[in-house]
Amino acid sequence: MTPYALRTPPPDPSVLRLLSPGRRATAGLAAAIAAATALPLAAPQITRRFVDDAIAGAGIRHLTLIALGYLALAVAGQAARMVTAWLASRLAWDGTNRLRERLAQHALGLDLDFHGRHTPGELIERVDGDVVAVADFVVAFVLDVVASALLLAGVVVVVFGVDWRIGCVLLAYCLLVGYGMVRAQRLAVPSAARSRAAGAALFGTLEERLAGAEDIRANGAGEHVVRRFHQVSAALFRAENRDARVGTMLLAGTSVAFAAGTAIMLGLAAWTMEAGALTVGTAVLLFQYTLMVRAPFERLIDQIRQYQAALAGLARIAGLLAERPALAPGTRPLPAAGPLGLRFEGVGFSYPGDDEQVLSGIDLTLAPGETLGLVGRTGSGKTTLARLVLRLHDPVEGTVRAGGVDLREADPRSLRSRIGVVTQDVQLFAASVRDNLTLFRPPPGDERLREVLDAVGLGEWAAALPDGLDTELGPGLGPELGAVSAGEGQLLALARAFLADPGLVVLDEASSRLDPATERRIEDGIGRLLAGRTGVIIAHRLSSLARVDKIAVLDRGKVVEYGSRADLAADPHSRFGRLLDLAGVAR
Repeated sequence: MTPYALRTPPPDPSVLRLLSPGRRATAGLAAAIAAATALPLAAPQITRRFVDDAIAGAGIRHLTLIALGYLALAVAGQAARMVTAWLASRLAWDGTNRLRERLAQHALGLDLDFHGRHTPGELIERVDGDVVAVADFVVAFVLDVVASALLLAGVVVVVFGVDWRIGCVLLAYCLLVGYGMVRAQRLAVPSAARSRAAGAALFGTLEERLAGAEDIRANGAGEHVVRRFHQVSAALFRAENRDARVGTMLLAGTSVAFAAGTAIMLGLAAWTMEAGALTVGTAVLLFQYTLMVRAPFERLIDQIRQYQAALAGLARIAGLLAERPALAPGTRPLPAAGPLGLRFEGVGFSYPGDDEQVLSGIDLTLAPGETLGLVGRTGSGKTTLARLVLRLHDPVEGTVRAGGVDLREADPRSLRSRIGVVTQDVQLFAASVRDNLTLFRPPPGDERLREVLDAVGLGEWAAALPDGLDTELGPGLGPELGAVSAGEGQLLALARAFLADPGLVVLDEASSRLDPATERRIEDGIGRLLAGRTGVIIAHRLSSLARVDKIAVLDRGKVVEYGSRADLAADPHSRFGRLLDLAGVAR
């Protein structure tokens, strides 16, 4: 459980600034709240007039006009409250949508170390679940805190105007109930926070298990997963059950307190009426005002858990926004055109919290336009080396340079535009072919997109799509509706790299999961992609390294062999040559 799960610090000012509406919107909401408060306060005055005039023998026409006035006032009061609720909801969702965008942008800008410590389910709960709680809180705050507090203050002021003694008793009663509410919050805060934390844990567990459903079923781990799900669900049930018990106790205590308060106010009204200080209509007025005091307090009590859940959510949101990337952005742009040279100078790397070095003493040089093939066993450091090229991590020792620029000093936008990557796990989105190619950036034009698809061998596939580039891609679709095979997805990833036109391309096992025929198509696309560009290729299939200029063999994080591919293949004693022989690939 996170440290802020047990107590809720004040909301972060930066979060509140994102939620705050403009001046005109605030003024409109304030006017609606004022109307929703003033109109109900006027209703008991009409009731008093009706009762007193009826006792005095007023005519039916006169009483009917008073009754119609009361009806009009009641309808206007409900309309004002509806307008207040609509404005509050609209402003709340506008503000929380801004907050969602800010959170999503911030989370995407954090480094891999952060995402390794937090599950996607947990981040979804932070970006969406907590923000929904905040939106509900904002609406409830306007309707049940601000409006209720104004209504309470108005009732006390009016009752003081009727009889100062009864007003003093009502004020003392309200203060006593308010004090009890503050004390009750000490019970509600921990239970609400624990419930939210248990919910986040359940979402994280579900996301992880669903993502690995295929492997879980294939390996017979379903029983363990269900047992773990029961454990996490039971923790959520216990947390929510305790939270519900606390809320029920608070509501029951409130009901008893208000029943006693109503009895006291009625007794005081009867006493003053017998003494001749009040009329019957005024006694009815006091009774109505007493009931009006009860409603705001009940709303406040009912919303305590929601307020605390929102405050806990605000604390978690502030905690996420307080996270800072470990990789400080630089300002130097990479060369804007042409292939980029690549150089590793004494590079060493270890993951945070791990004393063992994953890479050490890496010295590699790649001239602009050359291609490097990385070879080694699983776990030898090939992917980590590629991540350093992409600046997903920074080396703990040495320097990585691209185009002569230390990547720690490189401008992030320049780096992302000039260094591309194609991995074996292609992410396709439930969107059009156009958006999947451009990754939702402004397209360069359909002609350019079709040229790129032709270049990677997808021209016929694109021409057969029912809606062309507007065809939606996504899971569960038939071939005629935009389903994409693994090979087509890989070629789409190559097309993305073509569109970006980088000067350096990293290919990480881009064809490792494909059949030989599809692999040949991918290899042809890779050949066209690497033309005129610098490339780094990671491959277990040594046959896919036939076109590279240099080879680096890694073992336990060190380069144990490095040189021209032709020279290493021709050397009968080289490690790379022996690997080619074992793989049955011609030297």
